[in-house]
Amino acid sequence: MEDSADTVLQTGLDAGRGILVLVLRVVQRKVVRPLLGLLQKGATPEKLAWSLAVGAAVGINPLLGSTTVLALALAAVFRLNVVASQIANHAAYPLQLLLFPVWIKLGSVVFHTAGLPLKRAALLDAVQHHPWATTQALWTWEWHALCLWLVAMCICVPVFAWALTPVLRRASGRVHASARRSQTSL
Repeated sequence: MEDSADTVLQTGLDAGRGILVLVLRVVQRKVVRPLLGLLQKGATPEKLAWSLAVGAAVGINPLLGSTTVLALALAAVFRLNVVASQIANHAAYPLQLLLFPVWIKLGSVVFHTAGLPLKRAALLDAVQHHPWATTQALWTWEWHALCLWLVAMCICVPVFAWALTPVLRRASGRVHASARRSQTSL
């Protein structure tokens, strides 16, 4: 019996490692390589840091379905790197889904409103029997969540950009050093 449990545990660990390797490969291909390419083409580490920070912040906002357009608009207004902001925005999408109920709950707590019935049956019942009241309530919850998100991001975006800048500077130095070495070897 113990051998069977050990086998199951080992199989689970192997599957977990396999998933982690797959995720790391996807991150390497879809996030790291494009960012290194942007650095190689002359994007500054500071602008990339701000672009990534804004894109990630937009990517976790509680207004589902708004992130791409909002990230594009903010990148244009603040003259950020659109590609970097979209990379961060799309990379943050799983977090948006995880954080959505958290933003709604925090909004209810901070603004002292009734909580959103996050159970599917309760929500469907409210939509069927009281559609207008449910729409108003959803907008209230959404508005409160957006207010909290905006305040949090006013603090988090500069901190995230500040933290990313030295990392991107090092990466930029390595990218440019590698490019110089490859040019001198020709």
